[in-house]
Amino acid sequence: MTTPFPYEHGQVPPPECPAHGLGVGPGGLRRLYGPEAEQDPHGLYEKLRAEHGTVAPVLLHGDVPAWLVLGHSENMHMTRTPSQFSRDSRRWRALQDGSVAPDHPLAPIFTWQPICVFADGATHERQRGAVTDSMARIDTRGVRRHVNRYSNRLVNGFCREGRTDLVAEFAERLPMMVMCAILGMPEEYNDRMVEAARDMIKGTATAVQSNAYVVGALTRLVERRRREPADDFATWLVEHPANMNDQEVAEHLRLILIASYEATANLIANVLRMVLTDPRFRARLSGGHMTVPEAVEQTLWDEPPFTAVFGRWAVGDTELGGKHIKAGDALIVGIAPANTDPVVRPDLAANMEGNRSHLAFSGGPHECPGQDIGRAIADVGVDALLMRLPDLELAVDEHQLQWVGNFMSRHLVDLPAEFAPRSPQDDREPPSMGRPNAARQDWEVQSAVRHTAPTPVRAPLDGAHAPSAAAPAGATATADGSADALSGPAGDGTATGRVPRQRKPGGPARLWRVVTRWWNGD
Repeated sequence: MTTPFPYEHGQVPPPECPAHGLGVGPGGLRRLYGPEAEQDPHGLYEKLRAEHGTVAPVLLHGDVPAWLVLGHSENMHMTRTPSQFSRDSRRWRALQDGSVAPDHPLAPIFTWQPICVFADGATHERQRGAVTDSMARIDTRGVRRHVNRYSNRLVNGFCREGRTDLVAEFAERLPMMVMCAILGMPEEYNDRMVEAARDMIKGTATAVQSNAYVVGALTRLVERRRREPADDFATWLVEHPANMNDQEVAEHLRLILIASYEATANLIANVLRMVLTDPRFRARLSGGHMTVPEAVEQTLWDEPPFTAVFGRWAVGDTELGGKHIKAGDALIVGIAPANTDPVVRPDLAANMEGNRSHLAFSGGPHECPGQDIGRAIADVGVDALLMRLPDLELAVDEHQLQWVGNFMSRHLVDLPAEFAPRSPQDDREPPSMGRPNAARQDWEVQSAVRHTAPTPVRAPLDGAHAPSAAAPAGATATADGSADALSGPAGDGTATGRVPRQRKPGGPARLWRVVTRWWNGD
């Protein structure tokens, strides 16, 4: 056993102690905020692990004490045992004795709200059930179509330039576009929503105002869906048998929007950074030996979107990782340090392909219910970007990349990239969130681009193999649904070398088209 927070008993380092100004606060405890924590969180985790083991006493903003859980098994135990470690922040002793003020920078994160992440037992089951049931109604194929369309729209915005910032122009925009569409408020997508979503979890002076902006937009959405139901997530929550009131629905929409946005934006940026900077990833992706989903999963181990989750609160006096935890103590789920726990990852350079035992989406009853949607947005978005810009390269030296963050998340400031300039593609065809048409055959490859060129005369085919849409003269559909002009021997754009449409592709070609169509969500 160790004394959890020695400074509570007056043990404060003298002014001349080198601990001052080095990320160390009263009692010699390390801070989870400030330059050291923000610039080198992994280095801080290893210092804490060496000094305290799998559970370490730390200081939050304002030097408020908490426990950071570093061990993988200790985190799993904590998240899976709500009877000992509750999600109800009203149990926090620091709130009860006034040590934490209502205007604390982290107030938007820990202030109790009538939502499932702050509930246990029957209340949690009722609210969480409404969320998971509504999640189950989302058509993942429709989501993939949205991601493809919005990805192409974003690429169209910078493809002529030959250079872009993949964080500001892609990673930070795509998740909000998709989530606003899923929730039922595509008209609310704008730069202010993106900025507010980023700001409200940073612990800044404007976090409360940013939170109010988001809540206002979602409250208007709930009121509109009470009057005008639609086929979207907001309506499903409003109409769910759990009978949540308007505040509950709005707060759950806020939770889903902000958590999914922050996690997915960071995940996309981290995957793209690894693809552009790590030769193993770029070579394997280009060579076809590693798929984008596998690259995403490796990133969830190495650079999880959330580095930590605050918090859990001890129901009573207990022990965790050899430390005595008092009733009302705050604990932090250490996602990033758990993923590098030497007990489960003795070799951090080892490939974790196929292993999903990471804690990137937390664990237990409060494990992220939308993780598959986040994976889909990252998988399809990164794949669509690389398909459009296969020659994408980092435009600066890797050491010039900068990070910002807080103890809960860490993200790239920017990711400059360059490529050969290209013309935009047509992205006007709206995707459908409904179920796919059962009459279409799985092997069909249809172009997403509208054409006005005359249709060439084709020999009639039997009904089982007749394509549903004709390609323009001098063009043939590619695996990604685009159309490429076929040049004649002189490269003059004529169709003298075109394969007759009545010629059926070989078995491997048909199989490849099936796989490509499924992957693109068409």
